[in-house]
Amino acid sequence: MTDIDLANVLRDAMLVMLKLGGPPLMVALVVGLVISLFQAITQIHEVTIAFVPKVLAIGLTLLLMGPFMLATLSGYTRLLFDQIIAIGGS
Repeated sequence: MTDIDLANVLRDAMLVMLKLGGPPLMVALVVGLVISLFQAITQIHEVTIAFVPKVLAIGLTLLLMGPFMLATLSGYTRLLFDQIIAIGGS
């Protein structure tokens, strides 16, 4: 395995990480921003008001994005195993 192959594997790993982690993090960011704005306007500072909607939104996002995430991770895993087989497993 050359340095270029290793760099490609690392680049693909970073892209997979962004594809898998990006949507839930963006949803949590948007929901947190909306809840923070609501708390600032109403001056209600309760921890559960911020926590429960974030958990529900992230859970819904994972439920909706689950098939895409599974397909992405499976494809990357197959790519890694194919590369391991190509170099002879050693």
